[in-house]
Amino acid sequence: MNDISDIAHIIQLAVAPVFLLAGIGSLLGVVTTRLARVIDRARALEERMLSPRNDAEAGRMRAELISLDRRMQLAQRAVLLFSTAALMVCLVIATMFIGDFIKAPVGAFVALMFIAAMFAMAGGLMLFLREIYIGTRALKVRAELLSK
Repeated sequence: MNDISDIAHIIQLAVAPVFLLAGIGSLLGVVTTRLARVIDRARALEERMLSPRNDAEAGRMRAELISLDRRMQLAQRAVLLFSTAALMVCLVIATMFIGDFIKAPVGAFVALMFIAAMFAMAGGLMLFLREIYIGTRALKVRAELLSK
């Protein structure tokens, strides 16, 4: 069995991935909040579409619903990628501990899981940025319509 200093060393090595996990959790919170707001907006718009004032308004609402649908898809995929990254970081931490206790060579697996987690996180960030871009672009379009 390992002595306390070995366990303390493993815990020190696991601290960085734990901070990464906290960061991913924060990003998940932001993206899921945005997703919930987009879903609420889409539901409200769908209700308004039942009785549009005119064809032009119906067309604008349809266009906005298409934009909201795209934003929902992007946010859902970002949540999936951030969740995958978090899972991989958890596996990295667990593998580090298990590998030390059973004296197995897990370095390559830990490195691959960490790299995969970073790719998943990068993908989630790119989707999140795309969703933000679409959302702010839709606001600019609405502002232009209101100013006419």
